[in-house]
Amino acid sequence: MSELKYPLLALSRHRMEVDGEGVTTLVAGAGCPLSCAYCINKSLLRQAPSFVTAAELYEKVRIDDLYFQATGGGLCFGGGESLLHADFYEALRPLCSGWRFTAETSLNVSPEAVRRAAEIFDAFIIDVKTLDPAIYERYTGKPQGPVKENLSWLAANFEPSRLHVRVPLIPGYNSEADQARNEAVLREMGFPHIERFPYVIRPS
Repeated sequence: MSELKYPLLALSRHRMEVDGEGVTTLVAGAGCPLSCAYCINKSLLRQAPSFVTAAELYEKVRIDDLYFQATGGGLCFGGGESLLHADFYEALRPLCSGWRFTAETSLNVSPEAVRRAAEIFDAFIIDVKTLDPAIYERYTGKPQGPVKENLSWLAANFEPSRLHVRVPLIPGYNSEADQARNEAVLREMGFPHIERFPYVIRPS
């Protein structure tokens, strides 16, 4: 069996207060089931990735081990949809002792993928887009699918303090009233950390 490889697109080092606790390195990987109208990574996702083994990725990021250990930080996996690569993270995790693993995810993946991820990751940053199925499909180009089921499972089975949910105001798609309704539903589900913010759309 060939060694697992990760479709690496980019690394962004020395990030603070945007990817969870401490100093982090954002690891961007290829692959996404969505086609969001305002995706900030469209040009990145069109690039050909470089495929790296767990040992090769570790060699690229271990330079910041001291920062990770001192601040409680580590690696934040985004992209793309981070939860598409669980097998790779299982291979990488033993190399990264003492580092926090955070996943940025839309949760538009199978329930099985979320359950596996919950055994690997220390925290989740969840971009729900919107909980309205019609708005969701119009904006992302894909049905909402298992997103709500996955949210419910995480709320019931993962440490709430390690779940951060982002609820954006999406110009031309939803409203502040939609945002408020989404937040109310999420709080009722048991999510304590909810970030409401507007997407800033810059002319292309």
